[in-house]
This record gives sequence, structure tokens and C-alpha cells, in this order.
Amino acid sequence: MALLIGGALLIAQLFNFGLILNERQKLSLARNEGPAINRFAATIADYAQAPEEFRNLVLVDASRRGARFTLDPRPRIRQNVQRREATEERLRAELAAADLPADDIRAAIRWVGRRTPGSGLERRAEALFLSVRLEDGQWLNARIFLPPRDPLLTVRLVLATIVLYLIVLGAALFIARRLSRPLGDLTRAAEQFAGRTAPAAVEPRGPQDLRRAIEAFNAMNHRVLALLDEKDRMLGAIGHDLRTPLASIRIRLEGMEPEEERARVTASIEELTAMMEDILVLARSGRARETARDMDVTALVDALCEDYAELGHDVAMMPSERLVLAVQPNLLRRAIRNLVDNALKYAGSARLQVRRAGRVVEIAVLDNGPGLPLGELERVLEPFYRVESSRSRKTGGSGLGLAIARAVAESHGGTLTLANRPEGGLAAVLRLP
Repeated sequence: MALLIGGALLIAQLFNFGLILNERQKLSLARNEGPAINRFAATIADYAQAPEEFRNLVLVDASRRGARFTLDPRPRIRQNVQRREATEERLRAELAAADLPADDIRAAIRWVGRRTPGSGLERRAEALFLSVRLEDGQWLNARIFLPPRDPLLTVRLVLATIVLYLIVLGAALFIARRLSRPLGDLTRAAEQFAGRTAPAAVEPRGPQDLRRAIEAFNAMNHRVLALLDEKDRMLGAIGHDLRTPLASIRIRLEGMEPEEERARVTASIEELTAMMEDILVLARSGRARETARDMDVTALVDALCEDYAELGHDVAMMPSERLVLAVQPNLLRRAIRNLVDNALKYAGSARLQVRRAGRVVEIAVLDNGPGLPLGELERVLEPFYRVESSRSRKTGGSGLGLAIARAVAESHGGTLTLANRPEGGLAAVLRLP
């Protein structure tokens, strides 16, 4: 907006400057020509009224103070010379007002040399040449030096144009800034609102339409937050209501025969319970009530590796630097467990590393499994999606582990990305700011 306003205003000011400069120069020249024309008309009147024997004396007397009058058989201004028609019209009007006949009138302006009185130095000056044919066929010629034009006219016009440009541009930018600040606040609030915490209220300011838009945005944020709270309450009620009948069914199975059928039904109930827990975790991950606190993320990952190692899994911690972040430890631990379980399920081993990468901290879970097709690296992060060719349903799981891990990363303001390793296997990287 600033560039557009500044560019348009600059073009307008340059055009305006050119017009004003041209008109001022014309006005200045016209003012300088006025006395010269009056002087020439007065000399012709004196010449016409004087007796014939004194007419030369009239011309000699008038030829002073930068003027020279002569009576010649030919005009000093030729036909092919660029003539000033406006000056000729003014002189014709002056002579007509004095009732002085003139068959032909010619006027031109040229730069000629002029000697400075006293010093004898010659400098170029602007002179007005006038020629009028008298009744007897003679030409009265005159050369009258014009007063020098204002040398600072262009400078003053340039300074005035610059000052006007800066004043108008400053006012336009001030107004544009008043419009852009509320829009910037609105943009930042929209980017920061993720439905996890109470939205930051944007102060309504600016023009009336913009204030109404901000007020509508604030009201919409509160409605979204109310819907999310209602969703959490509904999911909590569903989880509570489902746990009770599932526990009752499990108790009733204790006396069920034969034992093989009892074990099969019990496994189905456990799978249903685990799936329900995963769904609830995924639904609530963006609205976790756990308070973020500063903790050593490297120590948290190292402790997880030790837990897996004690259970006999091939999970190890790679050399990492100690990094402290404000995190929700239970959620972050759940996300890392899901990534490690994924690696163990399809590769049999996992290696973890914590490293700094610019302004983010990366928690990488590396495996030596078959990896994933390039087209599936993003799709496997979606809930309930699994790649059938490499991840059979017989291995168990609900297809929510990676989706939960991504939701946890986003709840921390970070991301989860999957990439195939050049040496083989998959690299799952949690990036936290």
C-alpha cells in the first residue's frame, strides 16, 4: 500500500511540477515582456508625433537603458525565424489602443551578448527583438534586453513539490498504517488461535467496518471454544459410559467356557478398550488440560529408552545434547512411545536422538525397516490409515498412533514429519519450538 500510494503520488507530483514550472516560466516571461512592449509602443507614438527633423533624435533618446531603436529599410526579424505570436498580439493591441497604424508586426526572443557597464565584460542575456513596418514602408526595429529571470524559480518549485509530496505521503501512510495495524492484530490472533487455550481478544479499532469485523472474529473464537468444550464433555461422557459395560462384560467372561472362546472374546474387549482410549486421546490432544513446564527433554527420552530396554526391546539412545523445553510431559511421552512402538512393530528396533536445529528441537526416532512409499508418508499420519502392503492388520493397532503423535506435536506448536532414510528405514522427527 505504501509503495502504491508513494508511486502514484510521485507520478502526480512530477506531472504537476512540470505544468507549474512551464506556466511560471511563461508568466515570468510575460511579465518581463510587458514593460518592453509598452516602451516600444511609446517610442512609436513619440516617433509618429515628432516633426520629421527630430524623429532620429527620438530614436536616439529612446536607445538607452538596455534598448536600441533603429529605422531600417528591412526588418531585423526574418520570416524563417521562430517568432512569438503572443507577443505580436500584445503589441498589436497596444498600437491599436494608441491609434497607431502598423502593417506588419514581428517579435522574437534571442540570447545575445551584452556588455556590463563599467567592467566591459560580456555575458549572455535574453533580448526581445521587435519590428514594425510604418506607413512609409520603413521598419522600426528595436532590441530591448529583458530583466533576468528568477534563477531560484526552479529550486523553489522543487522544494515546494518535495515538501508537498512528503506531507501528502506522510498523511496517506499514517492512514494506511491505521488500517494495517488492526489487520495485523487480526492476522496474528487468527494464526495463534488453535482451540487449545482461550483466544486472545483483538481490540476493535480502525474504521467502523474493520471494528465490526474484529468484533465478529472475537465472537466467532468464543463460539469455537464453546463447541470444543462441549465436544470434550461429550467425549468424556461417552468414554465413561462405555467403560462401565465393557468392565461388566469382562467380569461375566470369567466363568465362560470353553477357555479358548473366553480368551478370544477377552482379547476383542481389550482391543476395543485400547481403541477407545486412542480415540479419546486423539480427540483431546489439542485441548489437553496438562500444564506445560520446563524439563530436560533429553532426560525424558533417555528414560523412555531405558524402560524399553528393561522390557527386552532393542531401543537405544544415540549421543544427544541436553535441551530444556516447556512441554507437556505426559503427552510428549505418549507421542514418543507411539513412534517407538511403530518402529518396533515394523523394524524390530529403534534409535532415538535429541538435537538442536536452528530455533527448533528435533526428537528423531530412527529404524531400519522397509520404509514407506513416497506417496504414503503424509497419508499414514491420518487417523485410521494404514499401508496394507507393509502394515498388516494382524499386527494389531488402531491406526491412530501416528495421528496422535502429530496432534501432540501440533499442540506444542511443532510438527511431525516422516522421511525415508538414505541407508534404509524410516525417520520420524518431532520438531518442537
